[in-house]
Amino acid sequence: MTHQDSTSKQKPCLELLDARNDGDETCQTFILHDEDHTLGNSLKYMLNKNPDVTFVGYSITHPSENKINLRIQTSGKPAVDVLKQALKDLKQMCSHMLTTFESSTKYYKENHMEVNDMDNQS
Repeated sequence: MTHQDSTSKQKPCLELLDARNDGDETCQTFILHDEDHTLGNSLKYMLNKNPDVTFVGYSITHPSENKINLRIQTSGKPAVDVLKQALKDLKQMCSHMLTTFESSTKYYKENHMEVNDMDNQS
C-alpha cells in the first residue's frame, strides 16, 4: 500500500519500524502514514480482542504529523499476522455496519415517509 505526498513521491502507507533489529517478530512497531486516532483507536480495539495479543498501544508522534506509531506484542504469533487479521476484522465490521445502516435507513424511509406524506395531505 502506498500513497503520494505533495512531492509526488510514493511513500508506503504502512511501514515496519525495526528499532531493536533483533528479529523478534512477536514485538513490532508499525508506522501508519496519513492516519489519526480514528484508525488508531479502532485497530487498538480489534487487536485487544485477539487472545494472542499481550500488548497493543499507539501514539501520534506530533500533532502536526499525520501518522501513528502502533506497537503490538504477542504471545507467539508474528505481530504482522495479528495486524493483518485485525485489519480484515475491522473491514468486515465496517462493512456490516454500513449494510445495517443502509438497510435500516431504507426501512425507515419506506415505513415513515408514507405516514409523513399522509399527514401533509390532510
